[in-house]
Amino acid sequence: MKTHRWMSMQFFSFFVTWGIFLPYWTGWMVYTKGITIPQASLIMSLGLVSRGLSTLVAYPYLSGKFSSKILLNGAAIGTLIAILCYIPASSFASLLIVTLVFHFFYPTLMPALDSAAGVLMQSGQLRHYGRSRQWGSIGFVVAGMILTVFIGLFGDEVILWAMLLGTLVFVWLGFMSAPVILSEKPQANQTQEWGMLKLFHNKHFSLILIIVILLQAAHATYYNYGYLFLQEIDTPKYLIGVIINIAVVAEIIFFSIADQRFHKFSVGSLLALAALGSTLRWILVFAFPNVIVFSIAQILHACSFAMGHYAFMKYLINNIPHAQIPKAQGLYSALALSWSTAVFTIFGGYLYEIEPRYAFIGMIICTIPSMLLALEYRKRELRKEVLISI
Repeated sequence: MKTHRWMSMQFFSFFVTWGIFLPYWTGWMVYTKGITIPQASLIMSLGLVSRGLSTLVAYPYLSGKFSSKILLNGAAIGTLIAILCYIPASSFASLLIVTLVFHFFYPTLMPALDSAAGVLMQSGQLRHYGRSRQWGSIGFVVAGMILTVFIGLFGDEVILWAMLLGTLVFVWLGFMSAPVILSEKPQANQTQEWGMLKLFHNKHFSLILIIVILLQAAHATYYNYGYLFLQEIDTPKYLIGVIINIAVVAEIIFFSIADQRFHKFSVGSLLALAALGSTLRWILVFAFPNVIVFSIAQILHACSFAMGHYAFMKYLINNIPHAQIPKAQGLYSALALSWSTAVFTIFGGYLYEIEPRYAFIGMIICTIPSMLLALEYRKRELRKEVLISI
């Protein structure tokens, strides 16, 4: 099987499940397990803490002991077992315990897949990251569209069975033939040499990490209150799903053209553009609280999320040694995609109670500093280019 096809299938199958989990899982617990919204929120928040610990500590450590393929298969099987445990769980305590276990395994698949893609890029076996990653976004959209129909026909109970089926497919794909390099066990001397703190010895890694943490944290309000805000501005319910998916379609389009149109852009330029697009996005939503402008602003998800993520992957591939990539992905997943989002969810919720629009404009407290830092990094890139030319 060609490397590109294998990587694309992995991204697609994982993000099909992510398209089920991210929008629907909290609602599934409320409507089918009978817990209250505050209880569900607490469970998911504690799950986010478990996710951060898993991707920051457990995944980087295990990546030094086992091959990428073993890690992917192990996390997938652990996820499957956790989902099966949801079936008998009915009390708050049992749902909390299962969710903590679930979040230990399931979100680890995201940095594990990106790490595998990074390794394949560095080895020359995968030429275009964007072309493979776009299939993840396609899977997310497909899952949302199909599941909406089945929920309408069979009720919220179908969410669990859809998640179970999607995970079974991902586990099955994991046992198919994969690129040989992903089955190679890390060497012992590499594991000792490349500890977590060694990452920060890489030039500008700390700066890049801070920029992407701020960029991803700025999505906290949108992820948690976007659905509520659309109702606040009197959006017809049948259009809400369509409007939310505009962002994912924009993401797909970006990843499909990124390798051709943006491969000459420096990491600093991409990060600055991502921060500019994110700032503009939240200003538009704040200044013009109506359905049309919100829908147009959704297109900027291609900048605020996709371009920022692509820039970080480009930095890793060009600057981080093979043995350190899983640790860098673990830091990114824990700090940028988990904990920072959790912190700014609380901040955004406070602003939302005052005035819903404030929760969106409040996110520029992340995007403007990230843009300034990205421009500073771009200056350093330019100085390096001048020195090389001399």
